[in-house]
Amino acid sequence: MALLDVTAPASIPLRFVAGVLAGFVATLVMNRAMARLPEGATPTSIAAGVLTGQPPGEAPARLATAVHYLAGTLTGPLFVWLLFAGETVFGGPSAPVTVAAAGALYALMVAFFAVAVLPQSRVGGERVGPIRRDWAVSALVYVLVLAPLVGVVSRGL
Repeated sequence: MALLDVTAPASIPLRFVAGVLAGFVATLVMNRAMARLPEGATPTSIAAGVLTGQPPGEAPARLATAVHYLAGTLTGPLFVWLLFAGETVFGGPSAPVTVAAAGALYALMVAFFAVAVLPQSRVGGERVGPIRRDWAVSALVYVLVLAPLVGVVSRGL
């Protein structure tokens, strides 16, 4: 028996807190993966560049880091919301609902970056493909860490 009834109304805020904590940890792990990829932290500088209207190489590094951690940490509660939506539609927590929510989150993360952020950057056309590919790998690492952490933390195991 779980220490926390994830379907009880009182546990709803706790699951969002679990999402925040898991989002932060997943961001830390994602950073390690990004550091090993050819484009490295380019996606974080692209986001900062889009926010400031500067080329990624000229975007403030502090802003890039802050936006990256803020987005990563707050994506955790988004995952919790996707879980709640799936659990409402399909009658409660289950492994298939968690997998579906993780898949939806991954698709949202990749699509948002590839469709909304990257096209607004001032990155040369030959780099767009590798940057998208590295972002897809980084986002996958993030989701593969986030989903189990939210499950474990929110269930009090």
